[in-house]
Amino acid sequence: MYGSPVTAVKTQIVNFMKRCLLSIFSAHSENYFKGSRSYWDNRYCSGGTSGAGSYNHLAQFKAEIINEFVRSRHVGSVIEFGCGDGAQLELAEYPRYVGIDVSSKAVELCCQKFSADISKSFYVMSDDQYNDKSFDLALSLDVIYHLVEDQVYEEHMSTLFSAAEKFVIIYSSNEDKAWPAPHVRHRKFSVWIEANRPDWHLISHIRNRYPFDPQDQANTSFADFYCYERRD
Repeated sequence: MYGSPVTAVKTQIVNFMKRCLLSIFSAHSENYFKGSRSYWDNRYCSGGTSGAGSYNHLAQFKAEIINEFVRSRHVGSVIEFGCGDGAQLELAEYPRYVGIDVSSKAVELCCQKFSADISKSFYVMSDDQYNDKSFDLALSLDVIYHLVEDQVYEEHMSTLFSAAEKFVIIYSSNEDKAWPAPHVRHRKFSVWIEANRPDWHLISHIRNRYPFDPQDQANTSFADFYCYERRD
C-alpha cells in the first residue's frame, strides 16, 4: 500500500546521502576548476571528449544544418574556433577548413585524426599562423557557454567575427542564466553582437531538434543555431 516505516526511513537516508555526495562533488568541482583553458586541456589530456553534443544524433543534427548551409551559400573556406577532439568534424563537408582550439592536446588529436586530409589544418589558439586570414564562414559550436571568464568571452567574440568575410554560425544558448557546473556560463551573446558588430545581422535562427531536457542531458541540448551575415 504505502510502504513500511522502515522503508520510509531507508529512503530518507539514501536521499540524505545523495545530497551529501552531491555537495561534496560540487565543492570539489569548484576547487578543481581553474579556468576554461586549463579545464579543457586537462579534460582532453585525461582522455575526455568534447562532450555529448559532438556525438550521435546531436552531432548528426549539427552536421546536417551546417553542411547544407555550406552547400547552399557556396562557402569555400571555414574556420572554427573550438574544434575540440574533431568528432563533429568527421561529419563535416567543407572544401577547406582550419580548426582552432585553446587546448594543445585537442589540436594534437585532430592533427592525428585528419593527418591524411590536406584540406584541413589545425592550430592552437595562441599560434599566429592563422592570423590576418579571412574565411567565408566562421564557426563557434558549443563554445560560448563554456567561456566563463569575461575577457576570454570578449576575445572569442571579437576574433570570431574578425575572421569571417561573409558568414558566422553560432551554436549556443542565448540567455544570461546561472548554471551549477563551474565550466558553464550562459550568455546572451546577441546583445554583444548588436553593440559591437552592427555590420552583421541575423539571417536565420534554427531551434534545436532535441531541446534540452534536464532528465536526459546526454541526448538533448540548450543550444540553437544562429546564422549571421555581414551587411552589404
